Amino acid sequence: MSNQHKKLKPIRQTSLADQVETTLIEYLRQNNFSAGDALPKEMELAEDLGVSRNIIREALSRLRMLGMIESKKRKGMILTEPDLFSGVERVMSPNILGANAMKDIFELRLVLEVGMGDLLFARCTPKDIDELEQVAKKEADDPKTSSLKVRLNYEIEFHSKLYEMSGNDTLKRFQNMLLPIFNYMMEEEAKLEKKPEKGNVSHFDLVETLRNGTPDLFRENMREHLTPHYSRLSTGC
Repeated sequence: MSNQHKKLKPIRQTSLADQVETTLIEYLRQNNFSAGDALPKEMELAEDLGVSRNIIREALSRLRMLGMIESKKRKGMILTEPDLFSGVERVMSPNILGANAMKDIFELRLVLEVGMGDLLFARCTPKDIDELEQVAKKEADDPKTSSLKVRLNYEIEFHSKLYEMSGNDTLKRFQNMLLPIFNYMMEEEAKLEKKPEKGNVSHFDLVETLRNGTPDLFRENMREHLTPHYSRLSTGC
């Protein structure tokens, strides 16, 4: 036998409840169920799938935990719109996540902030920009910005306002979930012997870009503003 043959992969064993859960999700997709639609009764599902009602209940319980279904009087189980972040919020903590996971999530934040220019220019108002400028002014006038905690608070306030101005509720929620990771990464950067290269674009510059610039210029300036964080990215493919 040739040594070049690929090794056989072990067969993945799944429980009956796992299989039923997967089958039910695929059934809902294929039949174009939408939020508010009633699911078939437990007995009907058990008969169609050839399994016990206990197995059906376990599978439905999993879908309920995912936020995909809920019980309604007179309608039984109905499909609901799942909460995308319900499970993620519970584990978004440096005490639970490993260093690699936190780094990956923080890098996702960098990508989002550089890329949100089009949303900001499409949706922000002059009042939004004025309020953002006030945050930058508070920071510039505060003599305590040499303190990591103070500087971090201004970073969070300024960038949180940007997420709010995007008009995207998912982005805003992600920003709130990210705060513990943001704090952790900033504190880790402060411990470095060699301080990250500082960007040449300030919060004031970003405000001015929103007021008189373009989405392309905003992306370029935000990338420069985040230079200290980007400088820590590993190189290579």
